[in-house]
Amino acid sequence: MPVKFMCCSQLARAVLLLLSATDTMSYVVAQDVKPVSAAVSQASQPPSAHPIPNVASGVVLDPEAVSLARIQTWEPIDLSGFRDSIHHWQMKEGRDRADERLRPNQIVHIAENILRFQNDDGGWPTNLDWLTVISDEEVREIRRSRAGRSTFDNRNVYPQIEYLAQVARSTGLQHYQHSAVRALNYILREQRASGGWCGKDVDAITYNDDVMTGIMNLLLDVRQDAPQFDFLSQTQRTELMHSLLRAIDVTLRCQIVIAGEKTAWCQQHDHITLQPIKARTYELPSITAQESAGIVRFLMQLEDPPENVVQAVESAVKWFESSCINGLRIETVSIDPVRFKNFTATTDRRAIADPEAPSLWARFYELDSGRPFFCNRDGIKVYQLSEVQLERRVGYGWYGRWPARLLDRDYAKWKSALSIGRQ
Repeated sequence: MPVKFMCCSQLARAVLLLLSATDTMSYVVAQDVKPVSAAVSQASQPPSAHPIPNVASGVVLDPEAVSLARIQTWEPIDLSGFRDSIHHWQMKEGRDRADERLRPNQIVHIAENILRFQNDDGGWPTNLDWLTVISDEEVREIRRSRAGRSTFDNRNVYPQIEYLAQVARSTGLQHYQHSAVRALNYILREQRASGGWCGKDVDAITYNDDVMTGIMNLLLDVRQDAPQFDFLSQTQRTELMHSLLRAIDVTLRCQIVIAGEKTAWCQQHDHITLQPIKARTYELPSITAQESAGIVRFLMQLEDPPENVVQAVESAVKWFESSCINGLRIETVSIDPVRFKNFTATTDRRAIADPEAPSLWARFYELDSGRPFFCNRDGIKVYQLSEVQLERRVGYGWYGRWPARLLDRDYAKWKSALSIGRQ
């Protein structure tokens, strides 16, 4: 019977209270804490005529059991975590194809698809449609010799872990747990000394593409005893919790301070200085509304938060309220198709004055002036959406209502729960 994560919330509370009293903190993992890979250390092997014992994990891979599971009817498991990856596949490599796609209730087929593309390091290439019926060889041919190296970009790796863990719980097929543990080890290995994770665009603490918040939400599920992770041991959970606390610590310390006031976050922060830094040519140092909204939503999930977490949330909410844009509507209009390298544009976007339009936020705000800005691939900053070239104008999210629900509903509920909890 797996040991439950009985005291994690208390330990997390103690560590976060300590963090609130210090500017920095070093985390020391006990010498006897073994890596998650202590339970499972080898990759899933391809099916053969006989079950393959995995000595390190005790898992027996049974092709017959998988085959039987394939023909059963299962309840669909949420696929929303794969939306970004699927979207990028369909925009680029899949746009001229008409591949068969799996149905959401074919959870074993989808899980086996995921296993086929897991890399040796435990991660996955990004921008694949996990529901597409396509051979490994064909994907490698399309991508010129390999499916791709592992990366967290475009909301990758952590959705596969969540999905595989839930399929294992539904079907009882333990080799999906085995694969999930390999991916958890990948997450632990990829965490930098700063406590942050990065994508492939820049080696920095990265909130773009939900790199940090996606992983932190996954680890929070583990900490809160999500039932799909019952197979993890206490030792494994402890190591993952240390990783989570380090990530929370650096996130709190990355919050941008302007004129002595905490505001929000950049898409990426330097590992050493924690200052906002550039990623791709059009992703300049800034305060960003989209990624900051995701960070605040994560922080609001923390149970019995210490004062530094409360202050971080309230400061960010104040910034959201002060930076909203009123009287502007973004209109999408149809155009003749224009084919670019990564997608085909069939619409354009225009900013229209409209006093009745709901509040919007820009993706980027200048650090010094707080002025919204945009950028082309040449790295030149502009201040009107119309000044952005078509490829970037429709191929990137420049305006959105990312914090709207948070301000309209979630923040008030959080404050009420916080008040009740402290009575």
